[in-house]
Amino acid sequence: MRGEIIFKMSGSGNDFVFIDGRASPLERWTPERIRLVCTRGTGVGADGLIVLEPGSAPGHVRFHFFNNDGIRAGMCGNGALCAARLAAWLELAPAEGMVLETDAGPVPARCLEGEGELAEIEIPVPTPLSNPGIDLVQGERSMWLTTVGVPHLVVLVDDVGRVALETRGRELRSHPGVGVDGANVNFVANGGSSLGVRTYERGVEAETLACGTGAVACVAAMALEGAVAIPCPVRTASGETLTVTGELSEAREFTTVRLTGQGRMVLRGLLGG
Repeated sequence: MRGEIIFKMSGSGNDFVFIDGRASPLERWTPERIRLVCTRGTGVGADGLIVLEPGSAPGHVRFHFFNNDGIRAGMCGNGALCAARLAAWLELAPAEGMVLETDAGPVPARCLEGEGELAEIEIPVPTPLSNPGIDLVQGERSMWLTTVGVPHLVVLVDDVGRVALETRGRELRSHPGVGVDGANVNFVANGGSSLGVRTYERGVEAETLACGTGAVACVAAMALEGAVAIPCPVRTASGETLTVTGELSEAREFTTVRLTGQGRMVLRGLLGG
């Protein structure tokens, strides 16, 4: 297994190690090995690891996602944006249109032309918002629970810069009100024409610089409250912008949700033993 080719990708600062499953099969990637590779300082360093394989039909790509703790998860928005760019580069699927087969269901994707190394995905529709019944602390206005491929707690705050994210995020991530599996915690502030979001991500157990499905969860919550217009730019902790588009029906359902953002290749290299 020495000398395996890996790719490191960044989706607005949310970074991933990618594996071409045709050359390095999925069964080689045990939880222990994923943790070793994703550990910063002693490994490559990443928020997660993704294995891409040919899908079930032409133009389809199988997408296997693991958080950096080695635990498999159903979906990752920024990971999917990066996967679209890399799948086209690896000639697994055409850049103008493909389907990523994720554990959360099929995700149509395409690469966008021009600068910025951008891609667009049609993301799973957020489940209906529910109130988790968690007590608010100073600076918090409301909370909503939803699932966008994976569970998200959306916390509307006065100022994302003032959130004690490591402590409050850790507390809420495993709160009984979000369910036994926990949830990503997204702190969001309304800037009028855009949203500012910071995320404490389960599996990483720390802040990540961006969260694609979290951005969608935040826009869904704010749009259903009538607080933002769609399309809505989302400012991430990295300073990059994700854009969420969709349709809000008369029944107050958020449908045909698309996420646009960066899928930038950082490096291609050889992994040691």
